Amino acid sequence: MNYFVNEKGYYGDFGGAYIPEMLYPNVEELRQNYLKIINDADFQKEFHALLKDYVGRPSPLYLAKRLSKKYNAHIFLKREDLNHTGAHKINNTIGQILLAEKLGKKRIIAETGAGQHGVATATVCALRGLECVIYMGEVDIQRQAPNVARMKMLGATVISAVSGSKTLKDATNEAMRDWINNPVDTHYIIGSVVGPHPYPDMVSIFQSVISEETKKQLMEQTGSDQPDYVLACVGGGSNAMGMFYHFIGDENVKLIAVEAAGKGVSSGFSAATTFLGKEGVLHGSRSILMQTADGQVVEPHSVSAGLDYPGIGPQHAHLFKTTRAQYASITDEESLEAGLLCTQMEGIIPAIESAHALAYLEKMEFTGNENVVVCLSGRGDKDMQTYMNYFGF
Repeated sequence: MNYFVNEKGYYGDFGGAYIPEMLYPNVEELRQNYLKIINDADFQKEFHALLKDYVGRPSPLYLAKRLSKKYNAHIFLKREDLNHTGAHKINNTIGQILLAEKLGKKRIIAETGAGQHGVATATVCALRGLECVIYMGEVDIQRQAPNVARMKMLGATVISAVSGSKTLKDATNEAMRDWINNPVDTHYIIGSVVGPHPYPDMVSIFQSVISEETKKQLMEQTGSDQPDYVLACVGGGSNAMGMFYHFIGDENVKLIAVEAAGKGVSSGFSAATTFLGKEGVLHGSRSILMQTADGQVVEPHSVSAGLDYPGIGPQHAHLFKTTRAQYASITDEESLEAGLLCTQMEGIIPAIESAHALAYLEKMEFTGNENVVVCLSGRGDKDMQTYMNYFGF
């Protein structure tokens, strides 16, 4: 079974490039050049130098002893929250900004939900002196205000998306429209493993540093580079794809992707795509998405702005359909409680996105010997208001 992209841009039944004619030159330029640029020795040298000296990689693999005792397993946290800007998103934006420069692009656009991808994009644009425009849903602008302020301080223009649910899906729509109108000088840094080919493959390659490091760190700490379980939260799914990437071929490693159940998968306020969705096309690729009988996108809901998306990346859809990975869901309340538990047992405040993955530990049973890796995809600074509102701090 091949779990990776083929020469036509598909993962099994999913992927491709379903795009307007006006975007074809942009996407085709990327498709023809991305692997050649990424695999160039000079590109790799600069990319890894920035990951080391600017981002602060490798991020630690931390054995969470109190959580391990509670769950009767060896719980390792891959500390992407310790990266510069506070999440895994910076891995991808570093890679894509270098790629954009190689292609001669002078203007950068991006979409963002929780704001971490927006901050990471604004950060690398400041680093390289490029114009930056970020699209963000009006609802997300309100619930992620600290990140909006950071983007503006970094010199980015933040544009509010006021259509639909005014969240990540709508920000993505607006960014796509911008790209159509500015095809020559603009590069669109998509923040997740979604969109037309080659974006899902390109983003997963840049994020694969997460699992590449994890295998080495596990070998050092346990004597084996294969854990029993790997857990990560999934919206579009970039942190999960990075966390899974180098384990996909290890069939004895169980991969668990945790989606946002919102107020409950059957409540009408959910983002549990694999449970509620069916096959279709969204934002340029064939995948699994939440949609009505006549194909209209169903508005998602999650307390977490980064998981508030009605689809998943095409590689995730393939992993789900082939059962290589298990897809589960966690409610708003379960994630918030897990976030508080991690904070009070390990002194680490996780992003609410990451807390969804932590919450799934409550639903697992262990014998005491298992090695379990959880991707702590981001830190909880941006979510403090949500935590405060829920717990009454």
